Amino acid sequence: MTVTTFKPETAEQAAEAVRWALSEGEPLDVAGTGSKRELGRPMQTAYTLDLSGLNGVVAYEPEELVLTARAGTPMAVILPMLAEKRQQLAFEPQDPGPLFGRPAGQGTLGGVLACGLAGPRRISAGSARDHALGMEGVNGRGEVYKAGGKVVKNVTGYDVPKLMAGSFGTLTALTEVTVKVLPAPEDTRTLLLAGRDDAAAVEALTRAMQSPHEVSGAAHLPADVAARSGVRGVSGIGGAVTLVRLEGFGPSVAARVAALKEELGADAVLDREESLAVWREIRDVTFFGPLPNPPPLRRGGDESPSPASAGEGRGGGTGEHLLWKLSVPPADGARIAGAIRDRLDAALYFDWAGGLLWVATPSPDSAPAIRGLLNGSGHATLVRAPDDLRASVEVFQPLPEPLMALTRRVKDGFDPRGILSPGRMYAGV
Repeated sequence: MTVTTFKPETAEQAAEAVRWALSEGEPLDVAGTGSKRELGRPMQTAYTLDLSGLNGVVAYEPEELVLTARAGTPMAVILPMLAEKRQQLAFEPQDPGPLFGRPAGQGTLGGVLACGLAGPRRISAGSARDHALGMEGVNGRGEVYKAGGKVVKNVTGYDVPKLMAGSFGTLTALTEVTVKVLPAPEDTRTLLLAGRDDAAAVEALTRAMQSPHEVSGAAHLPADVAARSGVRGVSGIGGAVTLVRLEGFGPSVAARVAALKEELGADAVLDREESLAVWREIRDVTFFGPLPNPPPLRRGGDESPSPASAGEGRGGGTGEHLLWKLSVPPADGARIAGAIRDRLDAALYFDWAGGLLWVATPSPDSAPAIRGLLNGSGHATLVRAPDDLRASVEVFQPLPEPLMALTRRVKDGFDPRGILSPGRMYAGV
């Protein structure tokens, strides 16, 4: 299919493109740089609305902890600018580009918000939607509108910016966003607990989260996954590794590390640089990223993938292995992980203190198995898979009919003729 691209440089030009699409009855694939194009169901449209031309910081007020930028502004511009002022996006946005064979750092601020991406710090700082203050965009009627403000107290009525988080461009083509920023930690340290099985690891992570020590990251890497880490302090342990992150002012971090190390019986502590490196790996799921020429996959019998090959991929940037993101109650995480290993050839690890499972599997029919094992106890999202599979199964967790009906009404309210990324999240929506 030949695809025609509209690349507006202003909100009004974006609105003109949507109004043209309305007049012609042609749906638009709403995109930025395309770093997250494989997230969601595949789009079959002849026209793309490329928002990457809406680029540039509109206002940055470090003293007020507020940033306003056009939606197509690259994260490679945003993050260094914040770091220069010792600030950050506290929800720790994930960079999924490398999972699909693309270079890191190509995403945009609007894409991060539209896809609702948040990393390990979500358990302490909240998700992307919790940091969205205001937005400007074009709805499916071709109208430019604004919602929210630069401070929380200015927001009245429906909190539309938060509704946009995780909508994947199906409700509005974002042209400008305002987000809350926060001070970056002066120091970061990570406690390592060696050799814990899944259940013991989740129990330790739960104790850490319930402690008064302000934990900002809590993850568990089974032995085969820990071996893939590029951080020697992690891969060198030679077994499973449970990680607990502490951040803040130097003296405070040192005191909390000492106290929690004794409480948990930690085996080692990573310094700041190693901590930053391993939490980037956890955030961006680099353990399961595609490689250009992976070894042959072994299937059948009692054989399972070797640690060097599990989670690797090839072909079209999608990887040979499917990648699932499971959001579950932390208390159920170890049980669900065990059930997945019993049913599927899979490699996995835990984030969010056991509440998030990243699962890589070569099984193309894993959808019914994984969703059946959840048995209503959580949500499963298919993050990486070939286009034909993403078109034939539910990529996002199927919604009960009352919630689906509400989803359709919201879609109808913003985009009554289904012009904006139709079917990206659910068929017919």
